[in-house]
Amino acid sequence: MAEAHQAVAFQFTVTPEGIDLQLSHQALTEIYLSGLRSWKKKLIRLKNGVITGVYPASPSSWLFVVIAILATMYMRSDPSMGLIAKIQEHLPVSQSLSAQCQTVVSAVLFSTLLWFSLIFTMRMCLKQLLSYHHWMFEQRGKMSNTTKVWVALVRIFSGRQPLLYSYQGSLPNQPVPAVKDTVKRYLESVRPLMTPDEFERMTSLATQFESSLGNRLQWYLKLKALWASNYVSDWWEEYIYLRGRSPIMVNSNYYGMDFLYVTPTPIQAARAGNTLHAFLMYRRKLNREELKPVSSTTSTVIPLCAAQCERMFNTTRTPGEETDTVQHWQDSDYVAVYHRGRYFRLRMYSSSRPLSPREIESQLQRILDDPSPPSLGEEKLGALTAGDRIPWAKARKEYFSLGVNKRSLDCIEKAAFFVTLDDDEQGMMGEDPAASLDRYAKSLLHGKCYDRWFDKSFSVVIYKNGKIGLNAEHSWADAPVVAHLWEYVLATDSFQLGYNEEGHCKGEVDASLPRPQRLSWDITPECQEQISQSLAVAQALADDVDFHVFSFRDFGKGRIKKCRISPDAYIQLALQLAYYRDRGMFCLTYEASMTRLFREGRTETVRSCSNESCAFIKALEGGEGVEVCRRLLRQASEKHQNLYKHAMTGAGIDRHLFCLYVVSKYLGVDSPFLKEVLSEPWHLSTSQTPVQQVELFDMVNHPEYISCGGGFGPVADDGYGVSYIIMGENMMNFHISCKHSCPQTSSHKYGGQIRQALLDMLQLLCPDQREPSRTDQSQTKKDL
Repeated sequence: MAEAHQAVAFQFTVTPEGIDLQLSHQALTEIYLSGLRSWKKKLIRLKNGVITGVYPASPSSWLFVVIAILATMYMRSDPSMGLIAKIQEHLPVSQSLSAQCQTVVSAVLFSTLLWFSLIFTMRMCLKQLLSYHHWMFEQRGKMSNTTKVWVALVRIFSGRQPLLYSYQGSLPNQPVPAVKDTVKRYLESVRPLMTPDEFERMTSLATQFESSLGNRLQWYLKLKALWASNYVSDWWEEYIYLRGRSPIMVNSNYYGMDFLYVTPTPIQAARAGNTLHAFLMYRRKLNREELKPVSSTTSTVIPLCAAQCERMFNTTRTPGEETDTVQHWQDSDYVAVYHRGRYFRLRMYSSSRPLSPREIESQLQRILDDPSPPSLGEEKLGALTAGDRIPWAKARKEYFSLGVNKRSLDCIEKAAFFVTLDDDEQGMMGEDPAASLDRYAKSLLHGKCYDRWFDKSFSVVIYKNGKIGLNAEHSWADAPVVAHLWEYVLATDSFQLGYNEEGHCKGEVDASLPRPQRLSWDITPECQEQISQSLAVAQALADDVDFHVFSFRDFGKGRIKKCRISPDAYIQLALQLAYYRDRGMFCLTYEASMTRLFREGRTETVRSCSNESCAFIKALEGGEGVEVCRRLLRQASEKHQNLYKHAMTGAGIDRHLFCLYVVSKYLGVDSPFLKEVLSEPWHLSTSQTPVQQVELFDMVNHPEYISCGGGFGPVADDGYGVSYIIMGENMMNFHISCKHSCPQTSSHKYGGQIRQALLDMLQLLCPDQREPSRTDQSQTKKDL
């Protein structure tokens, strides 16, 4: 109980002689330093708020404007055209100031108004410039004169050294497409998936919707677009994520993996020490807005919305009976740690400074060495976050709203993030590295169903052999935001912090650090029964997941680009070809695209299965000539790129139809067309994990430091979920998920079809290029 007593600043007892007051100087010092740290953060936020608020100008430019106006007045010229004199007439303190002082004050007020007007004008100009998207549709390497002028203007109006959130006020709002355009694109996307009779029926429904109810719903949607920052994102977060009542484990949460071939240290506590410290370094940069604004992968001058970064840390998803809520706290100086069924509170700061990696390692080693058993019902408590949402909401209200349970739950939910010290060993290892990767993926996706806190914004998993991973909740942000954080952590851990010769973290340890605080629980038998029920639901869901992860190293984007084709389009066509060979049919295919070119933008759907892609696959499988297949492949690739660009620029199909459907529900009207569209299952759900900070990794000199990427569970019961990451020029990693309960799907079988499709398409495009032999591949693996 020593740590508990240290948390008390003063104690007093009433005795016959009076009140005996005992002060704890250590606790008072900690309170003072904690308050000092809090005030420093507030001042930094205030300073950054001012800098961001006047962007693209700078605060110092105000002084320049004031001096310029005063200088022109000194030259007996009136740049205000009489406005300064008008201001002087209405000064409330004119009686107590001399005429000269009144003139100066009036000039300063006019200068300030002029300065704000210039800022507003520059911001509006930048907003209009960022609304121009024609550059994206130009042929690569051939920039028009219009686009060249546009790039120059964007650079001029963007100012210098922007902070992370500097562009937020200048990003354009996401446009609302015309109903007729969306309906036309939708019918085009489903044409290859329907019989002539089915397509004729859907066309009739679409035409009826477009000519009647669609215009009425569109009017309300345009009204919302004028009022809201983004007409999609708030409804998307609420209805797609927060109102879902099924488990978020597997169905919503996703994961990220460690390096594929390297484990920097086999010591669990040491790897955790560096990793957690790297998270603190990233959070510090995030709070100070020192991270560079993320740019589009296709253009370094185009900023992306950073709004999702605000809820990265100190955030949790709170269950509700009808809808969940995302709660975010401004600051948290500790993390919640789970180990062998016990929960701990680990402070990450001492005397207002962050703990060093060596100190974090020491604290975590204390947890690992702690022999105390979990209290009754504590071990599998996390299963409540893995099961259905309504039982968890009811249990939280009934059993965790008072007393010690509330305090301990608050501790977990308000923590910076969640940490699991796992007793298992994971990674590519053993005699069957492929099977070990599959186990690694399943462990990160769902673990034991009770050793992760799936409601937290993200949970970090540290395995016994030093491997690490991450499980992220989806409602608050999309995968690229978390991937940016994960890239920084992996690079910082290995290339900046490092380890000593024994594999421990570098630095010294403050021996006076208080021990991690064990959280207390009072779990009643009724609550234990609910935990068991939630665990049963989660375990059945986890056992049904069939996962396969593989690394494709026969070639990478380098060879694909030599064939003059987009690597993403190439992979998407390979996925469809593999599905056709696997199932003998085409299916509605989902590819995630981002809309962060707009303020508070999130994602849009690219309907990758098109008339062109189906024509190519039919020709290839039907034995058509090489030239015909090659031509159709290139046409399909160009079509895919065009679909992707339309989705990025706000001209997608699915988010618009989704919002029209939400409006129809608010108005209490039914639309057979919208109802049918939104009930169509995505049998193939795909997503690419982009590498955003290439500068952090040296793929040439250190090719072994390659992340395996991440993945997610299947979206449809009879479909596949596919995530892929393109690493460097010569490697692609795939994460494939489906369900054992569906006899028509198999992740390993589909993975084999993807491999073959990738090879067949390269042979079609570039038959003269030599395929790497097995000896070459084995030698490459041996080098790594």
